[in-house]
Amino acid sequence: MADEGDGQDLRDTVKRLEATVAALETRLASLEARGAPRHVAAPSAAPVTPPVAAPEQRDLEAHVGTYWLSRLGIVALIIGIAYLITYHFGELGVLARVGAGYLLSAGLGAFGLWLARRHPLFGRIVFGGGLALAYFVTYALHFIPAVRVIDSEVLALVLLAGFVVAIVTIAHRMQSETVAGIALFLGLHTGMLSDITAFTLLSTTMLAAGALFFLVRNRWVIVPLSSLVAVYSTHVVWAVRTGHMAPGAPEDDRLLLSLGFLALYFLLFSVALLVRPRDLPVRASLAFTLLNWVGLTSLGAYEVSQEQDSHLFGFLLAVALAHGAGAVVSRLQRAPAALTHAYLALTAVTLALAMPARYDDVALVAAWTVTGLVAGLAARGVESPVLRGVGVLILYVALGACEWETPGRLTLLTGLVVAFVLVERGGTVRVAGLPEPKARTLFTAICATGAGLSLVALVGARMPDGLVTLGWVIAAFLLFGVGFAVRERWYRLAALAVLGLALGRLVLVDVAKLPPDQRVLTFILLGVMLLLVSYTYTRLRDRRG
Repeated sequence: MADEGDGQDLRDTVKRLEATVAALETRLASLEARGAPRHVAAPSAAPVTPPVAAPEQRDLEAHVGTYWLSRLGIVALIIGIAYLITYHFGELGVLARVGAGYLLSAGLGAFGLWLARRHPLFGRIVFGGGLALAYFVTYALHFIPAVRVIDSEVLALVLLAGFVVAIVTIAHRMQSETVAGIALFLGLHTGMLSDITAFTLLSTTMLAAGALFFLVRNRWVIVPLSSLVAVYSTHVVWAVRTGHMAPGAPEDDRLLLSLGFLALYFLLFSVALLVRPRDLPVRASLAFTLLNWVGLTSLGAYEVSQEQDSHLFGFLLAVALAHGAGAVVSRLQRAPAALTHAYLALTAVTLALAMPARYDDVALVAAWTVTGLVAGLAARGVESPVLRGVGVLILYVALGACEWETPGRLTLLTGLVVAFVLVERGGTVRVAGLPEPKARTLFTAICATGAGLSLVALVGARMPDGLVTLGWVIAAFLLFGVGFAVRERWYRLAALAVLGLALGRLVLVDVAKLPPDQRVLTFILLGVMLLLVSYTYTRLRDRRG
C-alpha cells in the first residue's frame, strides 16, 4: 500500500515538472520572437550542463493527511458499520438483513470506484472498504446471532470461501495492493466482534490464505505482512478475554482450538515464505520469519501455561523442531543464507527457552550449557555465524545462572570453560558492517572473556576466603596455558587482565588484611607463576628471533 502512495506522489511531481517545462518553453519562444539576444557558446567551449533541480521532499503533513488518515478513516467506518449490523440488523426481516447489508457494501464499493476516476489511490481505499464490508455481511449471515439467516455451517463456509476468492481475483486483476490490503486486513478483524469457534478459525484461515496468494504470486510484501500482524494481534485480543476460546467448551478443547489457530497460521505463512524464497527481499523474509516465531511462541506458551503448565516444555520443543524443519526446507530451496541462519538461530533460542519449563538449579545450568555447546558446534557444519553467536549467548546465560553456592558448581564451571573454548575454535565469523578478520577477532575476544570468567569463578570457588587473590592468579596462569596451547593471543590477553586485577587486589587489600602465613604463600606463588609466564614469553620470542 505504501508503494502505491509513493507512486501517486511521483506521478503528481512529474505532472508539475511537465507544466513548469511547458511554461518555460512558452516564455523562451516569446523572448526569441521579440529579438532577445542569444549567447552562443564558442565551438571550443565545454557544453553547459543545465542545473538539476533538487528532488522534492515529501511534505509530512500532506503524507499523513492523504495516506494515513484515509486508511484510519476507512477502518473506523467499516468497524462502525459492522457494529451497526451486529446490534441493530436483528430487528429487520430476513430479506431486509441480507439486502441492507449488501446494499451498504455495494454502495460503498461503487462510491470508491467513482472516486477512483479522479483520485485513484483514495478511491481504491474506499473500494477496498466496500469489499471488506461485504465479507463481514457474508460472515455475519451465519455467525452473528442477531443477523443469522444461514444455519448450515458448510454453506456459510462455501460462501465465505467464494467471497475470499472474489476479493483475491478483483485485487489481482486491478493489480492493487491497496484494495487487497484494506479488504483482507478489515476482514481479519471482524472476528474480534464475536466469540471464537472452529468456524472463526476456518474463516480467518481462508483470509490469511488469500493474503498469502499475493506473497506467492505477486511477491507483494505489505499485504501478507500486515495480515500476519493482524492474525496474531487478533489472537491476542481473544486470548486475554474471559472464556476466550470456545466459551462453554472443556478446557482441553479450548486449548486445542487455540493451538489449532496458531499452528495453521504458522504453517501457512511458513509455506508461503518457503515456496519461492529467493524472489523475496532478504529483509522481508527475515521479518516474516521473526514475526511468525514471536506470534507462535509467545501466544502458544501463554495459552499452554494458562491451561496446562506441565505441557509447556513439549510445546516449545515442538516449536523448535518446526523451525529446524524450516531451516532444512530453506536450505533445500536454496534460499538466501540469512533465512536459513535465522531458522537455525530461532531453533536454538526456542530450545533455550524450553529448558526452564523442565529443569531447575544444576540441571537447568547444565541444560543451557549443552544447548549452547551443541548450537556452537553445529554452526561449524552449516557455516552459520548467527547460530554460533546464539550458542555463545546461551553459554553466557548459563554462566550468569551458575550461582556461587549452587551444588555441583565446580563441574558446571568446568564444562563452561570447555564449552567456550570449543565453540570459539574454527569456523568463519561474520558480523554486519565488519570485515571477516575483525569479526573473528571480536568473536574470539567474547569467547575468551567467557572462558576467563568461568575459570576465575571455578578457581575462586575452591580457594579459602583469605586466598581469593591467589585463586585469581591461578586462574590467570591456567588461561595463559590455554592461550599457549591453542595459540590464541586473546586468551593470553584475558589472562593478563585477570593478573592485573589480582595484583591490584593484592596491593590494595591483601597486604593489609591477610595473616602473615597467607601473605607469604600468596607472594611466593605469585612470584613463581609470574616468572614461569615470563620465561615462556622469552622462549617464544627467542624462537621467533
